[in-house]
Amino acid sequence: MRLEGKKVIQLVSKDFEDLELWYPVLRLQEEGATVHLVGEKAGEEHPGKYGVPATADYAFEDINPADYDGILVPGGWSPDKLRRYDKVIEMVQHMDNERKPIGQICHAGWVLISANILKGRKVTSTPGIKDDMMNAGAEWFDEAVVQDEHIVSARRPPDLPPYAKALADLLAD
Repeated sequence: MRLEGKKVIQLVSKDFEDLELWYPVLRLQEEGATVHLVGEKAGEEHPGKYGVPATADYAFEDINPADYDGILVPGGWSPDKLRRYDKVIEMVQHMDNERKPIGQICHAGWVLISANILKGRKVTSTPGIKDDMMNAGAEWFDEAVVQDEHIVSARRPPDLPPYAKALADLLAD
């Protein structure tokens, strides 16, 4: 279990893309990582876009990002909600400042844009937010997975296997 002892934040709010939240969580747990779902309120259930629910283990205010080894931002419409929380932005900025793994897929790039951490970074995302990513100063690639130092990005659900592998490999280093 190469990720035993590693702790990861999985951000959650309603309308996340079901696979983009659950696939990385399960993959990292298989490798031994502890993954906490963190949302606006502890114990609150959030429906995914396709009906798979996710219940927050902790509230944004309940956790200290310094206690974690990485953070995951799901896709779907959830990122547009998540980026409105100052605590979410602070968590992502903390992970960036500490060079800890940040995983983002699909529309999750919106959160990184709001955290103002993409200038000069190489990324991918759903093509629907390509212009947003580039306007934030990122260099955008139409590839399944792009890793730039500690930031791992992916486009959409078919890219989940290489995305989750890249995240696990990064956390294992």
